[in-house]
Amino acid sequence: MSNTVRYGTPNVEYAMSMAMMLPEDDGPVWMVNLMKYREVADYADGRESAISGRDADDAYSPLDSLAAVGAAPVFFGDVDQQLLGDATTWDRIGVVKYPTRKAFIDMQSLPSFQKSHHHKDAGMESTIVIGTQPMEMPTPPEGFEQADWADVPHPPTDDDGPVVVVHVLRFHDNPQGTSAANKTPDQMEQYSTEAAKVALGHGVRISGWFAVEDTIIGDGRAWHQVRFNEFPSKAAFMAVVMDPARLEAQKDHREAAIADTYTMIVRARLNELEASIES
Repeated sequence: MSNTVRYGTPNVEYAMSMAMMLPEDDGPVWMVNLMKYREVADYADGRESAISGRDADDAYSPLDSLAAVGAAPVFFGDVDQQLLGDATTWDRIGVVKYPTRKAFIDMQSLPSFQKSHHHKDAGMESTIVIGTQPMEMPTPPEGFEQADWADVPHPPTDDDGPVVVVHVLRFHDNPQGTSAANKTPDQMEQYSTEAAKVALGHGVRISGWFAVEDTIIGDGRAWHQVRFNEFPSKAAFMAVVMDPARLEAQKDHREAAIADTYTMIVRARLNELEASIES
């Protein structure tokens, strides 16, 4: 992959490790993409452009290149609201599952990918692309069960359908590396347990929790986990946000655990995360 792009800083060391990984050590990787678009597409060749950055990225859409290396999108959606994280306000979130890490590197050299990449370069103001692995799903706290969406206080409606809340997390005092990324601080474990007691009654479903291997394109920051939690409606999630017990757990535990975060409410167009982990 290129050592320089306008929309972020490539991690050459991570790219080299993926490219040189032995087949017996390689395996699937889920690339989480946070995307921020230019207001108007800016093509490097200086051409006049009246299309938006979002439209340029739609023109880039490398589905043929992904298919050529055995990869496929498993999550895609527009950010409805960003609640936490002010360094960048993201527009879209996407996740692509690659059959191997080397497949991600191999795709960069495909003629079809190189032909379409200028659209991404023109449309993308900034992006973070995070290599991740699925985490073991937590079990519900004893005595608590997930509510059916037909029985929750804020079920899905035509005006307020399901949303996926995406949390990108960096923990305090947690060294970088794959093994460390899989370790959740005790304070975050305690918060997750208390929050689940509230969220289960509002119909939360875990689409997937992922531990970060490394960031292949970004802004120099390290991350540890990315979590995707689905709710029957935005109103359901906001009811959890405002619940007094959850707020107390946030103050006592979550704030002590997290050094940096993005929290975004996403209207998903595609959500096959759970199926992609099970397959």
